[in-house]
Amino acid sequence: MASSKIFIISLGGSIVAPKSGEVNISFLKKFKKLVLGFVNKGHSFVIVVGGGKLARVYQEEISNILKPSFEDKDWLGILTTRLNAQFVKIIFGDKAHSFIVTNPTLPIKTVKPIIISAGWKPGWSTDYIAVLLAKKFGAKEIINASNIPFVYSEDPKLAKVNGRKPKAIPKLFWKEYRKLIGGKWIPGLGVPIDPIAAKEAQKQGIKAIIVLGTDLKNLKNLLSGKNFRGTTIA
Repeated sequence: MASSKIFIISLGGSIVAPKSGEVNISFLKKFKKLVLGFVNKGHSFVIVVGGGKLARVYQEEISNILKPSFEDKDWLGILTTRLNAQFVKIIFGDKAHSFIVTNPTLPIKTVKPIIISAGWKPGWSTDYIAVLLAKKFGAKEIINASNIPFVYSEDPKLAKVNGRKPKAIPKLFWKEYRKLIGGKWIPGLGVPIDPIAAKEAQKQGIKAIIVLGTDLKNLKNLLSGKNFRGTTIA
């Protein structure tokens, strides 16, 4: 997959399907146009799609029936990422690789400029897969485009409940970030980059950039090497 630059984007399922039973078609049309604009300039993309709201609905509702194992809940999330990824792949038509990539350790042979990926197996988040694919293709950074515009000093939802205003952090090191989020992986964990992916990114020397995925003007600035709003973890 030759190009002048390969962009690795971890695309949050929360913006692909923000509500159960709803797909954000307006966003996806604009996202497609943005990506194809860069493809026409010779760039390539690996887009790893998350499970988002639908995954969390399944993971929460199963708990109303029985006490599921972490593995069971993880599989619900994984299969939801694959559904979302298939939808995104179809949107890109013949510009995308024919198959959804789930196992990032296998060889990927394609001349297509866009590869769509999804979840693989329990314990492997889509963020972790994005990091491994960045390593595979020699990319030095991953872009986490979801519904979170920055890394914050604390969970914004929790801070709001307690009457506090969290501080947005534009830059920090992996060591600082990992201390902030803790080291335990839980299916559906609501942090920008999960602990396992963060550990691997630090090990591989891969930078992560957190941006609000729905702000496509800001994302375009980032892809163009211009100033952008977000958090950089290195």
